[in-house]
Amino acid sequence: MQREITGWFSPALQKHMPVAAYGHYGFALLMIPTAAADYLEYERFQLIDALQPLINGGRMKVFSIDSINNESWMNREMEPAHKAIRHNQFNEYVFHELIPFIRNHCSPDTPIITCGASFGALHAMNLFLKKPDLLNGVISMSGVYDLTEYTRGFFDEQVYFNSPQHYIPNLTEHDILERQRNGRIIIASGSGNYEDPEANRRFSDVLNSKSIPHTLDIWGHDIHHDWPTWRRMLPHLIETHF
Repeated sequence: MQREITGWFSPALQKHMPVAAYGHYGFALLMIPTAAADYLEYERFQLIDALQPLINGGRMKVFSIDSINNESWMNREMEPAHKAIRHNQFNEYVFHELIPFIRNHCSPDTPIITCGASFGALHAMNLFLKKPDLLNGVISMSGVYDLTEYTRGFFDEQVYFNSPQHYIPNLTEHDILERQRNGRIIIASGSGNYEDPEANRRFSDVLNSKSIPHTLDIWGHDIHHDWPTWRRMLPHLIETHF
């Protein structure tokens, strides 16, 4: 499997941001880490190994990036409003630096699908829904889509605009909604330990209320919030939906 580590000093984040790329051809799968993890998390926990047949087969090229959650929502020493500012800087990094990098690395027409598990699922969903003109879809596994689950009671305008459960019901811009409707949205969850299938059903109801097509895939009570689930789930979702 072709593997490349690169990166650059991000003007948006004012720090070096590494990127791991796996594969040589196919659509671009942009993977957002869980919790406060780094760009090699999916490799360390063998999810890249689970995807290797699809990567080597040219189905997709995977790009994995750093999280900054430990500099925002998961930093208990930080003022809540500053957490939101830092998170928006992460969004700017993805939209204005990372996506052009992927386009240059692949081609201007290569579809880009965001993907994440756990907290990464929320970020992956939020990134797609905010910029469906730049991104082509999302695969979110074992997520919740209400950012207040992570803000310890804090709520302001920036939390609202990064919490899909909150802003999608009030979204009225026709062009954005049409682009969202044309994207490929996969929402998957187990029903086992530490999973929250009801949160996924609630968000599915929100998307349905806006006539945004999507797939809701709820797995059984033996499917827990852990790496064995995602190693099994993600290859299956890609094989069946992409």
